[in-house]
Formats: sequence, C-alpha cells, structure tokens
Amino acid sequence: MTSPSSAKAPALVWDVGTGYELFISLAVLHEPEYYGLRASWAAGIRSRIPAPERKFLEEVVPFLHFPLSWVYHLPKPKDAISVLWALRQIPPAKRAGALLDIEHWNEPEIKTIFLDMEERRAWEKSDLTALVEAMLKKGEHQLEQQVITNFLDWWVRPEELGEQLLASVQAYYQVYFAEEERRIQPVLLSALERAQQLAAHLSLSELTVELSRGVHFEDMSAEELILVPAYWTTPLVILEKISETEKLFLFGARPATMSALPGELVPDQLLRSLKALADPTRLKILYYISQEEVTPSQLARRLHLRAPTVTHHLNELRLAGLVNLTFRGQEKLYRARFEAVEDTYASLRQFLTNPPSEP
Repeated sequence: MTSPSSAKAPALVWDVGTGYELFISLAVLHEPEYYGLRASWAAGIRSRIPAPERKFLEEVVPFLHFPLSWVYHLPKPKDAISVLWALRQIPPAKRAGALLDIEHWNEPEIKTIFLDMEERRAWEKSDLTALVEAMLKKGEHQLEQQVITNFLDWWVRPEELGEQLLASVQAYYQVYFAEEERRIQPVLLSALERAQQLAAHLSLSELTVELSRGVHFEDMSAEELILVPAYWTTPLVILEKISETEKLFLFGARPATMSALPGELVPDQLLRSLKALADPTRLKILYYISQEEVTPSQLARRLHLRAPTVTHHLNELRLAGLVNLTFRGQEKLYRARFEAVEDTYASLRQFLTNPPSEP
C-alpha cells in the first residue's frame, strides 16, 4: 500500500471568485465569534436584511455552510451576479439540494436520509437521530438539535425552501454584499497571485503550511488539489473532498496587516495575538507545546482542565496564528509557532511607530 507521504503529489488547480465569498460571508455573519469577529458587528449587518429573509437565513445558513463544490463547478467569472443567475436557473425544489450537493455527498448514509425525507415530504424523530449519528460519524461540525430541526422543517417543503433561498440570498446581496464585493475582490486576486508565486518554489506541504499560517495535512492525496483564496475565513482553512479525484483547499486571503472590518485601525492579526497572549492558561499551553507536539487530550490532563476548555483556548491560539496544527488521520497535534510570536512583537512595534492612517 502506498503511504500518503509517498503518493504522487496532486496537480494544482487555481480558482478565485467572489461567488465563494457570497456564501462564506453569510456563514461567518451567523457565527462571527468562531471566526474571531465581533458578534455585535455581525448582528448589525444581519439587521439590514428584511425580517422574513433574515429569519430564514438564521434557520438555514448554519446547515448549508459553504457550498464550495457547487460554486467551483460554475463557469467563470464566479462573481455574485453569476452565482445568483445560476441559482435562478435551478428549479426551486432542487435549489437547496444543489447547494448541499446531495447527489454527490461523500457519505451515502446522509444522502439516503435526506432523499427519503424529501420524497415523503415529512421527517420523523428517527430521521433526526439517524442524521445526527451520520454527521458525527462523518466528522461534521456539530450543530445544535434545534438548528437541524429548523432546517428539516424547510427541507420537507422543497419548493418553498428553494424560493425563499433565492429571495433571501438576493436580499443579502442587495443590502450588503454588492458593496462588500468591490472591497474584497482585489484582496482575493492579490492572494491568488501570491500563492501561485509561492507554489513555484515550495513543496506542496510547505505551500499549504505557508498559506494556512501553520496547518499541516499529512494526507493530501488526490489527483487534483484546487486552491481558492477566501477573505472572511482568514486565517482558518478548509480542506474538502468534492469528488473522488478532487479536493478543494480554501485558504485565507486577508493579509496579517489588514483588518477584516473596514475602518478598523488595529490589524486583526495583531489584536488576536495580543489577546491570546494575555491569558495565563493560553500561555501555559504555549509553554507545553513549545517543548513538544501535543494533542488536546494530553494538554487537558496536564492542565487539569476539561477537554472543551482546552479546545476553546487552542482555537483562540489558532485564530491568532500562534500554533502549528498537524492533522494526522482523526488526530490533531499542536506545536508552538515561534515565528508568529516574533511577528507579533514586530507588528506591535510597527503599529506603535508607524500606524496605519486614521479611518
């Protein structure tokens, strides 16, 4: 058997488009703290959306998440207008299924549950239980049960779901994203160009670690690896299988010197790093992972803390770019990222001596 490390490196495919960001920004606005953004700011943006569409998006977006495969397979230019046009071409009853990629879902058990509920136009408690178990098995981001039931109530009414989905995404585009798109497009293009330049002289492993600010996937096996820059998820990354031969790697496009929110004086990366370093528990974690590579469960035992507490602190350190994270199968291994600590000091000195212009 060929090991992941000795397997042939995948061919690199490059893609870019604000259409990805249309859905990504929606997801971030509904879970801002996970991405290191202020909940009050996100709530202010959501409040611009008309009430019926806002309520619908709150119920559906956490489940839809990022329809990366669907956007990737659209024709260029993959901007928001072309995405909305493509969405209108899909019959209403099929729209949500297209974004969820039901027909090509990697987990057949999940696909079967959804298609069965769609055919019956109803869901039962046994469907909910089976779906939760299947999602846990697949390693999906855990959702509250109420979030899932809200979505299932819509799913069994596919025509209404499709009509409201289009109307709500259009409303979001009109009240916020049309203006946002113009702001972030140059950042995406610049990030794509930088990544292509790095790819010319770095190995695949070195490239993905650089683009992700410290994340290493031991298994990148695929025939093609599609690299896509994303503004709103920075510095987090997503590696998603979109077919039997393709994986899509979504990496952060926003420079460390730039704030996510327009008009902010302090760069996000600097603020996140200083906040992360100001916590005594996180400093203890950095001490331990500066000595060796450690799993969250090992840290929990050493610190005498609950595993969820340690995971929270590790997530904060990851958002600040202060750790290297290795995915080894289902295991996560953390190590201190010393160059990021040094960069924090340099960024602070730069900010104090030569800050950006006042907004």
